[in-house]
Amino acid sequence: MLAKLALRNVRRSAKDYVVYFFTMTVVVALMFAFNSLIFSKDIRAMFEEVGILEVMLGLATFFIVLIIAWLINYMIRFILEKRSREFGIYLLLGMEKRQIAKLYMRESALLGAGAFLAGIVFGVLVQQILMSILYSMVFSDYRINIEFDRGCLIMTASCYAGCYLLALLRCRRKLKKMNIHSLMNAARQNEEIKESHEGLKQWLFPISILFLVLFGIWLFYGKGWGGHTILLFLIGLVLVIYLFYIGLSAWIITYVRRGGNAVYTAQNLFLLRQFASKIKTMQFTMGTLTALFVLAFLGCSVAMMFNFYENRMLPDKMPFDIHIHSAYVEEDFADQLSIIENNVPVKEAYAYHIYENQTTQINVWLYTHLKVFGDMYQKADGTPDLEAIRDKQNFTYCSFDTYMSLSDYNHLRKMLGMDAIVLNGDEYLIHIKDRVFRETGDFSKQLVIEGSDGRLRFAGYHTEPFSQDGHNGGDYVIVVPDDEAAKMRPFYSELAVQLEQTAPKDLKKSLDELAKELDYKSFDAIANMDEDTVFNGTECAGSDSILVWGADNLVRDNIVVEMKCMLSTVIFPLTYMGLVFLCVALTVLSVQQLSDASKYKFRYKVLRQIGMDTKEVSGLVLKQLFLFYLCPALFAAVISGIIIGFVGGKFNFYAGTRTPSAVYFGISLVLFLGVYSVYFVVTYVGFLRNIESER
Repeated sequence: MLAKLALRNVRRSAKDYVVYFFTMTVVVALMFAFNSLIFSKDIRAMFEEVGILEVMLGLATFFIVLIIAWLINYMIRFILEKRSREFGIYLLLGMEKRQIAKLYMRESALLGAGAFLAGIVFGVLVQQILMSILYSMVFSDYRINIEFDRGCLIMTASCYAGCYLLALLRCRRKLKKMNIHSLMNAARQNEEIKESHEGLKQWLFPISILFLVLFGIWLFYGKGWGGHTILLFLIGLVLVIYLFYIGLSAWIITYVRRGGNAVYTAQNLFLLRQFASKIKTMQFTMGTLTALFVLAFLGCSVAMMFNFYENRMLPDKMPFDIHIHSAYVEEDFADQLSIIENNVPVKEAYAYHIYENQTTQINVWLYTHLKVFGDMYQKADGTPDLEAIRDKQNFTYCSFDTYMSLSDYNHLRKMLGMDAIVLNGDEYLIHIKDRVFRETGDFSKQLVIEGSDGRLRFAGYHTEPFSQDGHNGGDYVIVVPDDEAAKMRPFYSELAVQLEQTAPKDLKKSLDELAKELDYKSFDAIANMDEDTVFNGTECAGSDSILVWGADNLVRDNIVVEMKCMLSTVIFPLTYMGLVFLCVALTVLSVQQLSDASKYKFRYKVLRQIGMDTKEVSGLVLKQLFLFYLCPALFAAVISGIIIGFVGGKFNFYAGTRTPSAVYFGISLVLFLGVYSVYFVVTYVGFLRNIESER
């Protein structure tokens, strides 16, 4: 009996909960698809960083489970409220509270099971999309391979069922405490606006705005950040998110009470009272939704930052197919070439030297002018602290300025498809990273580059990608005529190789094993450095702070794959959390309005009785929903915009990208508005249907 009744009720009310059902389906699909990456045997075999990905996705799933538990509890509570009159009738007909609780739990279980099964089916499709994206990142072809890993299914089902079970148990306790009177009148109860101390509370609204302004100023112009300062501002930001709605509702109530100019224009009185009552009764919920929107914005935007970096910067960091460093100037690279040629056809190989001339002019200037170092290498009076520079332990720059001969430079440019450069016998040029040059500008007037016959004249800068993370200098290299380079001391040796085809995935490993056999004391030794380790000063990696790959052997096809895998451990979890948080928050917004539509039937009925037609009512509903949807979205967009503007600027600074922060935020905003619009339209149509149902 109860089973048939539960099934009938689910079918009858399905249209009322289509938004909730859709969201739970999407959440299950995302949870299954992303969790499948953890359990996939193919992913484990392909990615060495799978352990990091597992941890990040596991953490993301943990936070998502908390949010889903909140959503399910919220939904079950609202469904119970919406159907309170129905349950009251059941009590009048003689049903026991225990039977009603059992009936409702069966209905909720059927709804949840349906969403879970639909989510698993949809999740298979999402899984294939994610797998194809991962395979494309590592330049591998992907063939459809549907995996139903037992561990993935158990993990997804356990998280989902656990959330549902806890919510149902709470609901069961609530059902046992119900009475006929409260159930029969729950739908008729209006939201009560308790106007207490509204004049005082309204000041929370401008104070919240002021805090955001100060927060933005502190982010962009603050100095001396400490852990305590950051923590205080973050706590303050969370409090402001919630206090904002207390102040907003009080401000609107006070404004209406005082009869502001706009109150009695058109339907503003009705709209403002509706909006104020809803904000006041949902202060905590609106604050939570705003926080979820902020997290969704930040997650998607940061994921976008790393995606831009992945697609645009990685190829620039390693323009040569293979680049090998040797601290030994007599190195002929015969053994390395033998390994390479035995594994892959070589298009061209070129060995050359990087030189030094006992100068440290550019090193000192960069150490004391780049923002990344601050005043670390400066004395109190602002002059360079040469002792601190000599004792450096970060290996940013070599112990001397690095030089390259013009013929070697042009040969490398030819290998990269660049035009040759011409220098007179008394000229020099600087090839410098574009990121560094954008910060420094022209600093040639601060330099005195001496040649054998006097001072050399500066001939310009070049900023094309040139593998300057320790191979062709760190950040820069000074290019001089061959005659001048011949009079300098070889500093270290380099081998640049261009291949005919893609390098095999284990080529770098083979070259690294050879380097160990040759007992190189170079980049690889830095990782295991102790006080007794002696370097010759050739070890430098430049000033980049994001994904610096300091190694003797750079095999682009191998390292780019590893880098992209590392970046995926950030991109995928953030995208995962952003999408789920967005859908959950929008579901709460939609369900809240759809559930309250029954309360508003009488109000809109009265409006029709006093002369409003269907078109005017529809327009009024549109305005009401627009205000309700706009408030948390706009507030979250302002907060997110400030944070993303700061984070994006720092990301560009450390990563060397040129993409404005507005682009990251803009793309996230477009995606956000796309999903937002779908939920808004569905809510609008459902709301109109609900208030028209009694006509």
